[in-house]
Amino acid sequence: MRRVNAESQRVTPAPGDPSGAAPGSAAMLRRLAVPGGILLAVAAAFAYVGTVDPNEPGHYPACPLLRYAGLYCPGCGGLRSAYAVVHGDLGAALGANALAVLGYLVFAALWTVWVVRTARGRPMDIDPGPPLLWSLGALSLVFTVVRNLPFGGWLHP
Repeated sequence: MRRVNAESQRVTPAPGDPSGAAPGSAAMLRRLAVPGGILLAVAAAFAYVGTVDPNEPGHYPACPLLRYAGLYCPGCGGLRSAYAVVHGDLGAALGANALAVLGYLVFAALWTVWVVRTARGRPMDIDPGPPLLWSLGALSLVFTVVRNLPFGGWLHP
């Protein structure tokens, strides 16, 4: 529990407060725990994909749509793209799945904004709204259709 000193308007720790040395540091760590946990999980996933090569057969299950219908889904090549990103080969990453690389960049930007807002004590409000959601769906659909057409061979993983 904290008390506010009316004369100086500074927050001082109450007697027996476990965070006595730095009043805001424990609260800051608690606020940053969730974004930090998300970053840790994503980093662990990328580290795993970076060590277990998806280009080697048998390491990961095959895409069912590609296996049974012969069509590339929007996620086909995503693991190879992540592998290339981990190894610093942006050209190979874009060649494996350009939409996934865009997703990695959007995630990194949103995560950075989330951390900055959380550190400043502001909530992270994401309300994309129907136009943006429909646009993202249309982009995924166009990407999927084009990569499965003869002239879209450059989008194949």
